[in-house]
Amino acid sequence: MIDFSRRQFLKFTGASALGTVAATLTLEDVASAAAAAALPVGTPILVIVTLYGGNDGLNTVVPYQDSTYATMRPGISLSAADVLPLANGLALNGSMTGFKKLWDQQKLAIVLGVSYPQPNYSHFTSMAIWQTASPVEQITSGWIGRWLDAQPRDPFTAIGIGDVLTPLMAGDHRVGSVLPLYGLDVPSGSFGVEAQLLGRPSSTDTVITSMATGAIGDLFSLASTVGPVLTNVPPSTASDLAQQLDVVAKLITANVPTRVYSVTTDGFDVHADELTTQNALLGTVSDAISSFLTQVGATARANDVVVMVYSEFGRRVEANGSQGTDHGTSGPVFVAGNRIAGGFYGEQPSLTQLVDGDLAVTTDFRDVYASMLQDVLATDPQQIIPGWTTKLNLLHA
Repeated sequence: MIDFSRRQFLKFTGASALGTVAATLTLEDVASAAAAAALPVGTPILVIVTLYGGNDGLNTVVPYQDSTYATMRPGISLSAADVLPLANGLALNGSMTGFKKLWDQQKLAIVLGVSYPQPNYSHFTSMAIWQTASPVEQITSGWIGRWLDAQPRDPFTAIGIGDVLTPLMAGDHRVGSVLPLYGLDVPSGSFGVEAQLLGRPSSTDTVITSMATGAIGDLFSLASTVGPVLTNVPPSTASDLAQQLDVVAKLITANVPTRVYSVTTDGFDVHADELTTQNALLGTVSDAISSFLTQVGATARANDVVVMVYSEFGRRVEANGSQGTDHGTSGPVFVAGNRIAGGFYGEQPSLTQLVDGDLAVTTDFRDVYASMLQDVLATDPQQIIPGWTTKLNLLHA
């Protein structure tokens, strides 16, 4: 089993990897790109939502009718009055009303028991495994990054919202771009003119110089594109995730030529006071994503968008002594959108047949990724995840 340290995980972001310098976009950049090379309506778009900290799957998709659940979790189990029943003895956390509406509309797929063989309890190692899609071999490219490696160079193909690019978008030769939530000012005036000259390629450039030149060129080409698109920033009372998704919705409806977006939120490492903390976080996630899909659902892009939500691991079945839970193994993955064939996928792990005190892994996350690659990004999964031949049929034909 591979093991990443925190430093290795940060290096894995691709910032120090050869040829994977992320361009930082401005709103003006994105607006220009939308005008110059609009993404045709009908082109599928993948939005990946990362929940950092290890979300407790048992208090998210709740086996509320299983007596073992309440017995193992005194003080932090949810009763029938606290949940939103779905089917098969499972329910959503009561704060997830937005997701319940998507479920009722058959636009939400819940993949059960998701992880990988021999799950790791380290935040950094497990997240690196999920983002590289490589549970055994330690590699430094993300699965979306490898998909980018096979695409023509274009800084708009994949965009991460925020200040730091998620490792999943760093390839060996290509990398996603970063769009800070509130935009970024690039040099202007005479200095800006001189800086742009540094982005012009030359036949005498070395490999390293060419990469740096390309990154500078990308930065300025992006920097004339997004301002008109994002004139209305959500109020400060909106959650960070809601604001990120509001930006994504505006970019999508403006036809920015982006196929993959990445947004993130954190706080799920609930070792204490879990009910208060996690219930609020799950409500925020559910509201933000359902509102986002409503926003794009009112446009011509309604059928183009697929949202995938995951976390690096679940939590242990048994509560700890601080009204919380410790690092565990498998948990649910959510996939939502108009094209999704809603319902349960995979098997809910047994609460009585544990593996070293943890939930069994009943679905490999690479089956979910293969579905996203083949059915959303029109890519052979084996080109991105070598040797992987199975997938879930999460989307309508």
